[in-house]
Amino acid sequence: MLRIAGLAGNRGRNLMHIADLAPGGAEVAVVCTDGESAPVLSSAADRGIPTEVVARGDDESTADHESRLLDRLDDYEFDLVCMDGYMRVLSADLLDALPTTLNVHPSLLPSFRGDDAHEQALAAGVRTTGCTVHVATEDLDAGPIVTQEAVPVHEGDDADDLKRRVLHGAEFKAYPRAVRWFAEDRVTVGDDGVTVEGDEAGQFPARRVVSDDRSRTLRYGENPHQDAALYADAASDDASVVHADQLNEGAKALSYNNYNDADAALDLIREFEEPAAAVIKHTNPAGCATADTLAQAYDDALSTDAMSAFGGIVALNRTCDAATADAIVESFKEVVVAPGYTDGALDVLAEKEDLRVLDVGALSDREATLAEKPLTGGRLVQERDDWAPTREDLEVVTERHPTEAEFETMLFAWRTLKHVKSNAVLFASGTETVGIGMGQVSRVDAVRLAAMKAEEHAEGKSAAGAVMASDAFFPFPDGVEEAAEAGVEAVVQPGGSVNDEDVIAAADDHGMAMAFTGRRCFRHD
Repeated sequence: MLRIAGLAGNRGRNLMHIADLAPGGAEVAVVCTDGESAPVLSSAADRGIPTEVVARGDDESTADHESRLLDRLDDYEFDLVCMDGYMRVLSADLLDALPTTLNVHPSLLPSFRGDDAHEQALAAGVRTTGCTVHVATEDLDAGPIVTQEAVPVHEGDDADDLKRRVLHGAEFKAYPRAVRWFAEDRVTVGDDGVTVEGDEAGQFPARRVVSDDRSRTLRYGENPHQDAALYADAASDDASVVHADQLNEGAKALSYNNYNDADAALDLIREFEEPAAAVIKHTNPAGCATADTLAQAYDDALSTDAMSAFGGIVALNRTCDAATADAIVESFKEVVVAPGYTDGALDVLAEKEDLRVLDVGALSDREATLAEKPLTGGRLVQERDDWAPTREDLEVVTERHPTEAEFETMLFAWRTLKHVKSNAVLFASGTETVGIGMGQVSRVDAVRLAAMKAEEHAEGKSAAGAVMASDAFFPFPDGVEEAAEAGVEAVVQPGGSVNDEDVIAAADDHGMAMAFTGRRCFRHD
């Protein structure tokens, strides 16, 4: 366990925060102050932390005062010293006698040294400040940097505003982080500075710094009582709805939900090299298809569930032509997303005042490889699920092998299924969706929903002869039984259930072909 000796001059809020968090299991062994009435004394006592007061006499030399400080600290065992508002520059002799000593300074050093860092930042007109945790040296605010945390400076801020924001938004993050690194024995302090094991570059570095600029304030969030804004990554060159040009400027701006759905739609149609179209509602596909022409792909996608597609988002992976535009405006849609539009298509789409037309530019290979989800208190970060099976990846496990057409449909279905909220089951025929069951808490219910959609909502389509794709294994044979009753003749799924043999046997009993991908494709956002 890492034990800390704290040197505090006033409230010691950082030290008490560290004591409360115990980062890496660290423990504050003692708090020492040079002020007899320093509020940190009572705060430490409330936490059962021993305290020492070593006030400096009016005529006492620095050396004598530091000698008395060392004598007091000699009664305690500690591995690290953390300064917090201790307004004295420690001598080289004292620092040599102590283990590594850290300090936190309320600016991004080397900028704005001294005790008026906030005032200096405001006077300089910087738009970003923050804090620095560094190794203390005999030079003021000049030791090797362990970690930093940035904080924006907002219009109208004063020194008190910055002080509050830097303390809570930066120091309360950076100081415990540094202590945790020391507790985990990951820090090396050398002549060349500080190195932290695991803080190297890569997809998942030890620290992430995200800086986006507010692009626009939205009318509201998911619901009218929620305020919202759009933030943009100015460095991103990927085709995106964030940076897309809205070609019909007279139409109202996109809403929070429009952006969310349009982004999901764009992600889906990027899966395909052939002309592809998708209609998205609440981030789920209402239908998706590929075809020889864009207009045919749109018709096939829409006919999967035209009722649910009402008010949805259309995404295309080719330049939108007049024929496709004519089909789109036959029913109400909120947004069209495409990598370009012909003049004829724009003439058609412009006739719909409330239809937003987004040009995302060329759909080149995506540079962003990570996806993230904010959580209360943090965020999850993962690689994007860019994997899709090839014919060679499919392991046939049933007595009957899929036909060539069924193999083709399996590959199409999987690419679409990746974008359906789990638990997800999708029926497809050829390279078009037939019925989609999404967001169910039981897999067999997802099968039933897909069958119901195919039977009641699909136009000119049927589950008879379709391929079923499942985003995870079937835990029991009931899902296959339900699919067989609906007329499904082939199944693609990850496999890997303890009941795989029973599931395969059920497929064999119904003369169904089944292939395993060996990978699942959950989507929970």
